[in-house]
Amino acid sequence: DDGMGRRTRMALWNHPGRDVTGMVARVQKVAATMSALLGGEVYHYHTKLMMKDARTGGAHLWHQDFGYWSNNGCLYPDMATCFIPLDKMDRGNAGLQVLRGSHKMGLVQHVQTGTQAEADPQRLAWAREAKLEHVHLEMDPGDGLFFHCLTLHTSAQNHSDRRRWCFLVAFNRADNDPLKDHHHPGYVPLQVVPDDAIRDPKTPLVDDAGKDFMDPKDDESVKKYEKHGFH
Repeated sequence: DDGMGRRTRMALWNHPGRDVTGMVARVQKVAATMSALLGGEVYHYHTKLMMKDARTGGAHLWHQDFGYWSNNGCLYPDMATCFIPLDKMDRGNAGLQVLRGSHKMGLVQHVQTGTQAEADPQRLAWAREAKLEHVHLEMDPGDGLFFHCLTLHTSAQNHSDRRRWCFLVAFNRADNDPLKDHHHPGYVPLQVVPDDAIRDPKTPLVDDAGKDFMDPKDDESVKKYEKHGFH
């Protein structure tokens, strides 16, 4: 619930598993690229399927992912996300927006706004005054955007007749193991697979085994972070 009358649906799992959605996180073009960008071995922190449905999808306020994840015992911002749309994405269906270069600002203070953590409006205003480029991303299904956990990003409500679904595959560096137990995993070695594993006939389309889906109705550890939108 975005607090403004709209809602975005979400499915979240902590371990990639062996099905098609797991291979999306484990293939070379995703996992190895992320390792190169973050400068070391990485592991799968979690994956989210975000579902902004037509005319109902909610907004996400300007924020940095590390504004949430730093509260999970992750000491260093050696974390990032691979964003993969499943539908054509543009301004019309509430496409992702980022401030290019904002990861260099360091961790911005976040304030609680409804059920979301919002980046300090003053720092955001200064970023705009400094003319950081405000990018409205236009992406085709299967494209990938790799962005740092300190990158400021947002998305609007979806007022269009087109849905906007996407995968967000989050990674943490292996040597940045969280210092406290929380609703996402600590370091688990990631078994990287060839790029063709996604289309390999031997890869099951759906296999929930070992993926550890988050269930906010049952998992007490999740309820502690409900105010943070299950980031």
